[in-house]
Amino acid sequence: MNDPAAFIRAHTAPTRAPLVPELRLFLASELTPLWQATEDWLAARNVDPPFWAFAWPGGQALARHVLDHAALVAGRRVLDFAAGCGIAAIACARAGAASVEASEIDTLARAAIAVNAAANRGAVTVAADVVGAPCRWDVILCGDVCYEAPMTGHILPWLRALAREATVIVADPGRAYLPRTGLAPFARYTVPTTLELEDRETREVTLYRLRADAAGP
Repeated sequence: MNDPAAFIRAHTAPTRAPLVPELRLFLASELTPLWQATEDWLAARNVDPPFWAFAWPGGQALARHVLDHAALVAGRRVLDFAAGCGIAAIACARAGAASVEASEIDTLARAAIAVNAAANRGAVTVAADVVGAPCRWDVILCGDVCYEAPMTGHILPWLRALAREATVIVADPGRAYLPRTGLAPFARYTVPTTLELEDRETREVTLYRLRADAAGP
């Protein structure tokens, strides 16, 4: 199969995330068949596992907050960093952001964002790797990005630099590599999840503002 968008539609179904029922997303209804299908794709194209096929707790919390507090993004330039299925980016478009960019390094994730944005008539620009880019945004949303030490170490200095010029929000459901300093919590959401993805049926997600005036993990 050479069409990533066709692959997305063939292995997902229109779904509404529990915390954000306003949005219609193409997500996996069963984990194992999609994972196996993606492994076949991976063998031929070196594609990552299908993290894009699920509305992860961090993204749901960001989307919910944006839809309930549209002033955060209305009229502003927004980046949804490591956007996954694009749920937060699409919420920003619906909330009246001046522009919305959703970045993902995974080819299929970028296709999924485009499919989901079109399903919701959301104006979202899809980008690849933006780490290290100069700030061109007013608000940067980061959902559940501190799940691995290498990932956190790679992105955190850049995000702290961006925080000198923009509002950087990190949504975290208790991952092990969340920085210990430089975070100011301001909201919390209980997000329904599935035992296929998590070790519990709900996750408590905290939204933090990232400060530029901190260093280290």
